[in-house]
Amino acid sequence: MKLNILTLLIGMFALAVFLHHAFQLGWTPMRILGMVLAISGFVLLLIARLQLGRAFSIQAKATTLVTTGLYSRIRNPVYVFSGLTLAGLILWTGRPWFFLLFILLIPLQVFRSRQEAQVLADKFGDAYLDYRRRTWF
Repeated sequence: MKLNILTLLIGMFALAVFLHHAFQLGWTPMRILGMVLAISGFVLLLIARLQLGRAFSIQAKATTLVTTGLYSRIRNPVYVFSGLTLAGLILWTGRPWFFLLFILLIPLQVFRSRQEAQVLADKFGDAYLDYRRRTWF
């Protein structure tokens, strides 16, 4: 519970800092789109992290198989919504060459998700395989 509260506080602080800087810049359609994507991705990222609860870890571990909330549709919502947040930030900054970082991030996230999938399959067996069939990425 303490880790979830800390995550929420850090997330709220980061969002406040972002919004403070965002409103100091001029508004263009690309900046607006970027802001919408970044904020919605970040909020969903926070929700996914909170729903993960104690099952969250930096290294792949299998303590609990979380299959509710966002995890009922997406196996790796933290990766998906961190990517959406990053894409929004790239659009918001107006620096398209930052998409190179985004392109590098994708294979890393796929690699990590495969490692996690193997750990979860080893621990939860058929329950994980059934969950995997019902969800995306």
